[in-house]
Amino acid sequence: MIERLTARRAWLGVAVVIVAALPWLLDTSYWRGILVLCAMNVLLALSLNLVIGYTGQLNLGQSAFFGIGAYVSTILIKGYGWNFWLAAVAAVGAAGLLGLALAAFAVRLRGHYLAIASLGFAVITYQVLVNWENVTQGVRGIYGIMPPFSHPAALFYLVAGIAVLVYVLIDNLVRSPVGDTLRAIREDEVSAASLGINRALWKAFAFGVGAAIAGLAGCFYPGFVGTLVPDAFAIVESFTMMAMVIVGGMGTMIGPVVGAIVLTFLPELLRGFGELRLMIYGLALTLVVLFMPGGIVQAWTKLKARIS
Repeated sequence: MIERLTARRAWLGVAVVIVAALPWLLDTSYWRGILVLCAMNVLLALSLNLVIGYTGQLNLGQSAFFGIGAYVSTILIKGYGWNFWLAAVAAVGAAGLLGLALAAFAVRLRGHYLAIASLGFAVITYQVLVNWENVTQGVRGIYGIMPPFSHPAALFYLVAGIAVLVYVLIDNLVRSPVGDTLRAIREDEVSAASLGINRALWKAFAFGVGAAIAGLAGCFYPGFVGTLVPDAFAIVESFTMMAMVIVGGMGTMIGPVVGAIVLTFLPELLRGFGELRLMIYGLALTLVVLFMPGGIVQAWTKLKARIS
């Protein structure tokens, strides 16, 4: 037990050193921007993994909470003159509460029924962002949004530092009795209920926390891009987040992080192939799903076991 704890702390220390070094290894504005995007994607993948990977709830509406965090924080800052940090707290709270609202309906559903319900929530949220023009400006968008830090390296350190903190908090959560409860629901809801586990309560907990983390990621997106339009939170974004979780290895902590990094950098590394890059990208994802159904992390674990 002590050895495992020491190893985890050592790996966390290595991760912090790597994060600190990255903006100086990739020192152009373009690649530093990609690093910020990668850190946001890590947050999104971690948020969805808590719902899908640990609780077994097929949620296809995560892009909605990402958008809610972005719009609530931006509207409070631009429209009402709020400080970024206060607006971020309000946005995280709003996303978390709407996650609980979705959970109130979703807790009665499972499998593809839950997937359809959550997808419907994402569609409704997107349509609200498009059509509620008095508040969101619709497809015209909101412009001139400033980030909390103007320097890309400083913004990366902020988002990446929050991602590391969220990782540590969720890691401790899933290693606690709460994590055992969530996994019990994932494996067999009926058996979990027979043990006295309140399925509705814990599903709502997972949805709420996952939505709040996605909303947190959304707070940084408008300032990073400088503009805010509804298309950034279309349904396809939910599938991209799910791909990150599946490719990396859902139900593990490091898996979504690996998936987010791979699926953020891979399209950029393939830009030299022009129009072929989307085909190569799609083929790579298909091969991972076919030959590594447990994700990259599980494949690496199996390979390491064979070698040793």
